[in-house]
Amino acid sequence: MPTLFDPIRIGSLDCPNRILMAPLTRGRATREGVPTPLMATYYAQRAAAGLIISEGTGISREGLGWPSAPGLWTEEQVEGWKPVTEAVHRAGGRIVAQLWHMGRLVHPDFLDGAAPLSASATTAPFKAHTYEGKKPYEAARAATLEDIGRTVGDYASAARNALRAGFDGVQLHGANGYLIDQFLRDGTNLRDDDYGGPVANRVRLLREVVAALIAEVGAGRTHVRLSPNGAVQGCDDSDAATLFTEAGRVLGELGIASLELREPGSQSSFLATDVPPVSPAIRKVFGGTLILNSDYAAGSAQARLDEGLADAISFGRPFIGNPDLVERLRSGAPLADYDPRTSYTPGPQGYTDYPTMEEQAAA
Repeated sequence: MPTLFDPIRIGSLDCPNRILMAPLTRGRATREGVPTPLMATYYAQRAAAGLIISEGTGISREGLGWPSAPGLWTEEQVEGWKPVTEAVHRAGGRIVAQLWHMGRLVHPDFLDGAAPLSASATTAPFKAHTYEGKKPYEAARAATLEDIGRTVGDYASAARNALRAGFDGVQLHGANGYLIDQFLRDGTNLRDDDYGGPVANRVRLLREVVAALIAEVGAGRTHVRLSPNGAVQGCDDSDAATLFTEAGRVLGELGIASLELREPGSQSSFLATDVPPVSPAIRKVFGGTLILNSDYAAGSAQARLDEGLADAISFGRPFIGNPDLVERLRSGAPLADYDPRTSYTPGPQGYTDYPTMEEQAAA
């Protein structure tokens, strides 16, 4: 069996190791969703990852509801991403853009008071991050067929823009209770048309969006992220195993490069659940590169490769405090903690100021 440090070809990309950087929202763009020079430094520091999956990046104004998160729908945003991708490539890395539509998790404050878009007219629990602090979510409106067609077009346009910005591909954010997840799960999809009801209908939007991405960038540059087990941000399903196994089969049929699965356990430090993983069933029907994510350490990550349950592992928060995570895992060095208080704050503190082992030794 391969080790975490063995190379792997993921679609059209040759990756030097199987330690991937998972998408991490960090809130360092401008209010207009334009990437900043600080982001180029941040991503280049972590270029030793086998592959970097960018933070969630909005495909449209309608789909982005997180303060200072980046986008890919304006020319200024595309130009702002170019120094970021160039910096990663100069450092020897590879980076794909995660395409994000938040659906009902966009607060109306981001939409001039308009209701957000979702599969059905539902309201998310908990509170939204806004520029004025946390506020309760408000009722979404059910997408019309015209809305759905326009949204598929927005995903395609963002994928084109991603290549123009220098990304090596795109990942569809279909996880964590955002728009695609809202269409997939019967707890949030209450529709009675071709996009609701049976599993075959609820995976329709996923299929259509992925097909549109493939048409723009090619199957070898198209990646998807799902979160099959457990409720996420109020988004749940009555039979997740059947739903997500079918979703995996559909994605395998489409021939995407990789499928990343965020599957927390009962002791997870983020969105813990007792619902068992669906990845073993998905592994049987999805023939592309399978990436597992959530709370992995070096030993447990290697165990998944040894068991044949995954081809690579993505690490999220460990990459925040350890820009040289690959080398730390290779050498068995201790990992540095990160400060969660600076996860989304502006500026370099808690973002680009975490030292590598080499920098620590030289200090």
